Amino acid sequence: MAKRMQIDFVSDVVCPWCVIGLRGLETALERLDGAVEAEIHFQPFELNPQMPPVGQNMDEHIAEKYGRSAEETEAIRGRIRERAASVGFAIRTNGQSRIYNTFDAHRLLHWAGLEHRQAELKHALFTAYFTEGLNIADPEVLVAKAE
Repeated sequence: MAKRMQIDFVSDVVCPWCVIGLRGLETALERLDGAVEAEIHFQPFELNPQMPPVGQNMDEHIAEKYGRSAEETEAIRGRIRERAASVGFAIRTNGQSRIYNTFDAHRLLHWAGLEHRQAELKHALFTAYFTEGLNIADPEVLVAKAE
């Protein structure tokens, strides 16, 4: 008989380690081959709640927030890309990418949870931001991903 558990996954849709962690968690649950029946609930966490909707250049933001040089940032970005690829996810951000405000994305994820579609939307938003380079603060992008 499968053991049941609820997992609260606290994350932001602009956090690369969050998508890597989610993919790793899902892979681990699949490997358990039904021994654990997990219900994942996504809880919001805004990494940058003061970020304006238009966002900010990623390298500029990382330099301001963490004091990293462009070279350090690119090296870390390379390691993140490799780790994401190892769990089957493509991160295509670069130094010209932008970080956006995620408040409305979290509101939409809450609604999706009421509709029992939260995991689908979470993956769609991760892909929109990291793989497709879309502005996830844009209401049109959010509506398209919710559809």
